[in-house]
Amino acid sequence: MDVFFALSHGVHRGILKSGKYDDRAIFVKKLISLTNNVKYDIYGIDKVQPIWADHYFKTISNSKMGLNLSRGEPIKYYSSDRITQIIGNGLVTLIDEKTGYRDFFNDKEMVFYKNVNDLAEKITKLSQDERLRRKIGKKGREKYLKFFNSTLVADFIIKKTFDIKNKIKFAWER
Repeated sequence: MDVFFALSHGVHRGILKSGKYDDRAIFVKKLISLTNNVKYDIYGIDKVQPIWADHYFKTISNSKMGLNLSRGEPIKYYSSDRITQIIGNGLVTLIDEKTGYRDFFNDKEMVFYKNVNDLAEKITKLSQDERLRRKIGKKGREKYLKFFNSTLVADFIIKKTFDIKNKIKFAWER
């Protein structure tokens, strides 16, 4: 598959809630309509139930790109845990530029988009350029694992909580 996306109506909720509105579904449907010859693997939309655990990881590993689309308007530096799953599996991470993740990653490590039309163009290009796609996925994964691993993040939280001065600057402090 070219692009993977999964949404649910709550963290690890078993099934979709009936009658629930989610603006991400509208965005994804518009994206699909704009991209010919791109294969999508979409869960949590149009009565396709969310997937979890082993099924989730087996499915994501069969995709080339992952859409990191959170509920509501993009918030600076916010992402669900979806970003870790996408980038950690070496997929090209597709993320709204309004999240500010460009402060941590460059265009050789993630794909930033302005709107659905911009994203459609970038997905179409990457789905036709396997070499570039693999390069971005690899560089993004390497950087994410280097700077956002759980040990570094836990250390940062502990030092901030207890006001311990740090000799090492974290990526997000530079």
